[in-house]
Amino acid sequence: MRLLRLAVNAALVVLLVTGTSSGQSAPGAEDKQRIERFVATLAQEAAMLCPIGDPGDQAALDRCRAALFRDSYLKRSLARIVLWGRPGSQPNTRLKDTTLTQFNGEVLSGLYLPMFMFNGKYRVDYDPTEARYRARLEGLFRNSLMPGQYPYPFWHDAKKWNDYQRANGITLWIDPHTAKIVVGQFSREEGADSRLNTAPRTPPAFDGKWMWVDDNGALQPKPSLFIGLFREDNPYLDKLQSTYKDLALALRDGTCASCHNPDNPEKMKRLVLFQTPVHAAGEIRRMMAAVRDNRMPLDEIGIEKELDADTKALLLRFGTAFESTVIAAYAWEKKN
Repeated sequence: MRLLRLAVNAALVVLLVTGTSSGQSAPGAEDKQRIERFVATLAQEAAMLCPIGDPGDQAALDRCRAALFRDSYLKRSLARIVLWGRPGSQPNTRLKDTTLTQFNGEVLSGLYLPMFMFNGKYRVDYDPTEARYRARLEGLFRNSLMPGQYPYPFWHDAKKWNDYQRANGITLWIDPHTAKIVVGQFSREEGADSRLNTAPRTPPAFDGKWMWVDDNGALQPKPSLFIGLFREDNPYLDKLQSTYKDLALALRDGTCASCHNPDNPEKMKRLVLFQTPVHAAGEIRRMMAAVRDNRMPLDEIGIEKELDADTKALLLRFGTAFESTVIAAYAWEKKN
């Protein structure tokens, strides 16, 4: 069920990923200097909070993750909705034609950006085709962590894992009007610092499970349970897990889980993930808006169908419970 794809306002998606008219003039020198200073600050902070080091250093990851998520300049520079992924399969593929995953800015800053280490080097230019600034921050992917430290098993797709561990930086697309990051892409570029390489690592075989229980009985992956994102004494952590479990069953009944997972079986250009509590938390408000407004899922041939009354009732009941818990957990963090 593709509730979120229907729920996202089309105008917002166009604003994020397409350029303005070809007749728009390029930014002036003052604007370029402003963005240059902006990117320089981003690169400096990233290198300070998440410096290049051992790609398996858990303590360094913990420090980076906590610092980026809580009140970093990088986090505050992300748009409310950010697209994330790899460049298109063909050179110079437009952003609007590239398959990307949609994230709440807090999910991106807490789960995905900490997977990289940075050296402080950057470049920035203006792409008139996209009508966006393009900033490239040099960095390395942490490919030697324990499996439960990744947001989900990136190795479910061998090419995705290889693209992650070969990456030598991330490209940030910046809206020139808001100075907000609207798209992030990880990739390998030839000609970058030759020291930006990690020894390839073969991950464990993917068994089809996005979440699992480890040998100590702990649920994995840890970041999916808000570890490193919310404080350990947040009183809503247990309730987040229990209300998500109820919601996950309702999503399964509505066939949502079959579409909204990293495999992207429907090949959606703008994928939305529900497969773990933290991913669902980032999208719950838009998902519930879709349910309440009767924005219907699509059937097997792509035609809107009625959401049956029982499934809708379950989604309203359990989705509302999870949504209210997420709101309360964030409110507690801000208050404390």
